Amino acid sequence: MLLAPKKPAIVVINSLVSRGAVGGRGALFALQRFGFPVWFVPTVVLPWHPGHGPATRFSPPMRDFAAILDDLASSDYLGEVGAVLSGYLGDAEQAEAISCFLAIAREKNPDLKYLCDPIAGDRGALYVPELVAEALKEKLLPVADIATPNLFELGWFTDTTPGTADEAVLAARGLGPAQVLVSSIPGYLRGGIGNLLVTGTEAIMAEHTVVPEAPHGPGDLLAALFLAHIVDGRDREAALSRAAAAVYELVSRSVKRGDDELAIAAEQIALDKPMAMVTMRRIGAKAANG
Repeated sequence: MLLAPKKPAIVVINSLVSRGAVGGRGALFALQRFGFPVWFVPTVVLPWHPGHGPATRFSPPMRDFAAILDDLASSDYLGEVGAVLSGYLGDAEQAEAISCFLAIAREKNPDLKYLCDPIAGDRGALYVPELVAEALKEKLLPVADIATPNLFELGWFTDTTPGTADEAVLAARGLGPAQVLVSSIPGYLRGGIGNLLVTGTEAIMAEHTVVPEAPHGPGDLLAALFLAHIVDGRDREAALSRAAAAVYELVSRSVKRGDDELAIAAEQIALDKPMAMVTMRRIGAKAANG
């Protein structure tokens, strides 16, 4: 019997909801579906996504949160870690603890990939305290290999107001990380929306039609899937295409079922074998210094 190849562990530092598939719940399921061991560290615990209404919120005391990361950093298992994904922060001080963990993990594995999903706001406004957004900007984005902001977050972190794909390319190249995957880009096709991957030398967009009444969580899932494909050794364009197609299909299937959350368990086949098609296009010219 052939055994599946052993994969590196991925540390997921994100929110935990009791009901639903947003934040860390979605990332955990998707990464494990691809065979990755996941070390999960919750930044905040909620009964459901805040978009469903007010609810109890619990953030671990900062001392305990930092201690957990310190324990992981000093463990004999640290060499298993090949990537780190951080998302929603429950407290601005968590950024410093994450940064310290990253520094130690990179000493152990210089090839470690860090994806920062700088969850801060949407639709023209922050939905986290400004101190949290500033911590993302000052502590985590500068040390990230990959960042996955939405269009509003990209503008906030770069003090710009990108409204088109071309403007987003310019803003993304000023964000810092070598790879920036921007979601919610206005599409070129009527009724389209895109996910735009920007590096110093290229910009590639995966576009599809807008799915009305989409559940919460597509951005969290896109970040996890893109990272999974990169760690698995796929090139950037293939990783973008497969991740965008999977999210599009899962969102479409969830809406068709009438679910108010991503049906990530029931429709999990869409994660690694999506049938949906996305339109891939290259945006603009290569950077002069690329």
